[in-house]
Amino acid sequence: MKKVSHSILLLLFFAITATAQDDIYPAPAYKGLLFITNGTVHTGTGQVLDNTTIQVNNGKIEKIGTNIPLPADHVKVFDAKGKHVYPGLILSDCDLGLREIANGVRGSNDYRELGELNPNIRSIVSYNTDSKIINTLKANGILLANITPQGSFISGSSSVVQLDAWNWEDAAYKTDNGIHVTFPSFLPQRGPRFSTGQQPPVDIEKQSLQKIDALKSFFSEAKSYLQENEHAQTNLKFAAVKGLFDKTQKLFIHADQVKQMLAAVDFVKEFGFAVVIVGGNESWQIAPLLKQHNIAVILGPEHALPATEDDDVDQPYKTPAALQKAGVLFALNDNTANTRFRNLSFNAGTAAAYGLTKEEALSAITLNAARILGIDDKTGSIEVGKDANIIVSEGDILDMKSSIVTYAFIQGRMVSLANKQTQLYERYMGKYGLK
Repeated sequence: MKKVSHSILLLLFFAITATAQDDIYPAPAYKGLLFITNGTVHTGTGQVLDNTTIQVNNGKIEKIGTNIPLPADHVKVFDAKGKHVYPGLILSDCDLGLREIANGVRGSNDYRELGELNPNIRSIVSYNTDSKIINTLKANGILLANITPQGSFISGSSSVVQLDAWNWEDAAYKTDNGIHVTFPSFLPQRGPRFSTGQQPPVDIEKQSLQKIDALKSFFSEAKSYLQENEHAQTNLKFAAVKGLFDKTQKLFIHADQVKQMLAAVDFVKEFGFAVVIVGGNESWQIAPLLKQHNIAVILGPEHALPATEDDDVDQPYKTPAALQKAGVLFALNDNTANTRFRNLSFNAGTAAAYGLTKEEALSAITLNAARILGIDDKTGSIEVGKDANIIVSEGDILDMKSSIVTYAFIQGRMVSLANKQTQLYERYMGKYGLK
């Protein structure tokens, strides 16, 4: 048998991997005028405008109206007659681009750091723009996402990305917008399923309060450090939370229980932080208190069981309406590992069936999310001066049956809606002669 040289093997390897690459590329920047005409425009602010035209210039929304003249020269015009036009949807909290296969291949995951106090960890630098999941989200109208590191206590900073980019630098929409903390549970944990012998009693509430007190001590020390003009040694962990004190960052506290959220209120009182609750299963119970302290909420997926046995079976569906009634700023979210976030708009549709109006539900996945993430000055609604992050759907974006996205624009660029699933669909439709 003849031996094959290493160089030939190397060439074969690159030939195979080259043909295995996806042929879905980020859209190039579009300069000039672009028009989306004759659509039913849902602005995200509660307004619905019939038979309306949107004029986009160099990626920004320039005009919105019914009598906007179209230039005679060559410009891009997209006819949305009979269709619905929405702001691009926003995932408020997820591990997109950090975890590819949930509970699976470790090599595809980079969402957690060792240790408990990691405020200096930045999720943005680990964001993988080649994730197969990203393109499936665009096809469902999701154009922006807040990517969040995970950890046992302080996990690091999140960043907002746009979902059509070559690398994380291109994707970055707003970097390091908040520090994420996961509060310890105040409920006793279940022991091992087949454990034998009697376990020593543990005061879970006492342990949790001690851990939260340790976090307060960390922030107190950080505050003192940041007030110094010169430092004998640089402390990266203290330096990383500077934005919490000057209000350029928010403190995202992952908490579901009332006691956890009451502890979060203490951080507002003691440090003056801008606090956002992430999860908030029981937030409906203390909605007026959250409103009083200007605490926003990013709710977890609605398609879930109630938090406790005593809750109504449909409580997760009703919670958004309870927060809306109390005047709490909230966003809806979908961080479900199995479906990988694609059901965001359908969570909002469920909320619309249980007390919210459809436009309120839409705001909860567009403008409200943008406000919480600190990007509402440039996205989250269809308004003059904002980025043209826009989707066009054949039907109601909140309805699973009629939600078919036909166009998507990120900063005025028409992005591809193709993904691995549409490619496989076309492949096997062709194989079996069904096209």
